[in-house]
Formats: sequence, C-alpha cells, structure tokens
Amino acid sequence: MWTLSGFADEIGPDLDLQLEVVTELGLEYIELRSAWDTNVLDLTDAQRAQVAAALKERNIRVSSIGSPIGKIDITDDVEPHLDRMRHCVEVAQEFEAPFIRLFSFFIPTGDNPADHRDEVLRRMDALAAIGGAAGIAMVHENEKHIYGDIPSRCLDIVQSVDNEHLQIAWDAANFVQCGVRPYSEGYTMLRPHLTYVQIKDALLADGTVVPAGAGDGEVRETVRALAEDGFDGFFSLEPHLAAAGPFGGFSGPELWKTAHQAFTSILTEENIPFA
Repeated sequence: MWTLSGFADEIGPDLDLQLEVVTELGLEYIELRSAWDTNVLDLTDAQRAQVAAALKERNIRVSSIGSPIGKIDITDDVEPHLDRMRHCVEVAQEFEAPFIRLFSFFIPTGDNPADHRDEVLRRMDALAAIGGAAGIAMVHENEKHIYGDIPSRCLDIVQSVDNEHLQIAWDAANFVQCGVRPYSEGYTMLRPHLTYVQIKDALLADGTVVPAGAGDGEVRETVRALAEDGFDGFFSLEPHLAAAGPFGGFSGPELWKTAHQAFTSILTEENIPFA
C-alpha cells in the first residue's frame, strides 16, 4: 500500500485551509514545510504546539519535515546551518516525522560543481551525522542549482557520505528542469537508495511544471517500475502549479486538487493501491 502525502502549504498559508483540503481528499499525512507563511523551522514553540494540536484533531500525521536544510550557498558559513539542522532534528522528533528532506548547497553560477565537491561532501557528512545520531532518516532531494541536481551527483553524495540514514528523495520535475529524463537516465542508478518520492512533473522544452503524467518526467514509467520493485513508502504531492521558487511553491486549493487527481488517476490505471 503506497501512502500519499503532500506539501499542504501550497494550498495556502492558513493551516486550517491546508488541513481542510487534505482531509477532504482523504490524506492521512502531510509533508510539513510551513504554516502562516512561516517555515516550520522558524515557528515558535507556541505555533508548533498549535500545528500539532490541529493535526491531532484531524488525525493527520507528518511524513517528513520539508526543511530548507542545505539551501544555502556552498560559500556561506556552515556552522549556523549545522545548528539549524540540530533544531530540525528536534522538530522532526516533536512531530514524530520519520523523514527530514535536505539539499546539497547552491553552487555559484558558472562554477564547475566538481570544484566544490569536497566541501559539499564534508558538509553533507556533517548533516548526516547529526540526523543519524538521532536515528532520523534523511532524504536528499535533487534541486536545480545545487550540487546534487543530476542523478550522477545525487549518487555521488549518498555513496560518498555512506551513512545508512541518508538516502534519496526523487523529484522528477527537478530532474527535467536540469535537462534529465528521470526514469531513462536516473532510475536504475538511484533506485537502490530511493526511499521517498516527490510528485510533480515538468516539460523539457521550457521547464514549466505540470500535473503528474502531463510532462516529460516519465512519471508513469517510474511508478510502474517502483511497483514492480515492491516499493512501499511515501509519495508527496508538491504541485508548484501556480508559482515556484527556490524555497517553496504555490498552487491554491483547486490546483492542488488537480495535482492529486492527476497522480491518483495514474495509480488507479496502474492498479496500484494507495491510501
């Protein structure tokens, strides 16, 4: 049974609206990134308590902390960021989230990513050590303009860091926006490390984000292969259908529902059970 989750903050900044829509759609999990236009790592103790109470009231759990960890320049001072990672672990424990999403640092425009490899790996090793010491599973998401933007460098990170707590979050749209055909060029390489899936799609022609199955992200091929492989885990809707930026996106209630319908239709057509 595959489990659906999603970035409910793309529905809107108001937490009640977020939970109203995901409850209507029958989701039992969300990926917690922000509420009231405030990143989850910047919420006050009182705000986090309010979020926790609202989730409990609706029987909704957190699949992952959709953190911005690793979304700083590789040339920035990393020490404050390591403290932020320690706080992220505490937040994940507070919400009983089994995963933390993280990234592998923005590379300066025009630079060869290989020139920054050693520092990226040093930092990723430090992040993984913090999460691993707490027994938290971390998933690196491929993202434009970071070191781990294409399959080969995503693989480099998890193999080089070699920490069992650091695995791969698969984002087809982000691969497409880097000129990669995800299933054809990355699936076999990354499947042994793939433990979490973000759901959005995009067009190779111009990078426009579209509902799952409507783009070049080879979503159907990937879903079919994961089913054949016996994958059992989370699929997190991250639609980005109205707006997208380096630290989040927006879809609104109706487009979020469109994204949900597009992906669940694929699962239904492929005879894959989900909840």
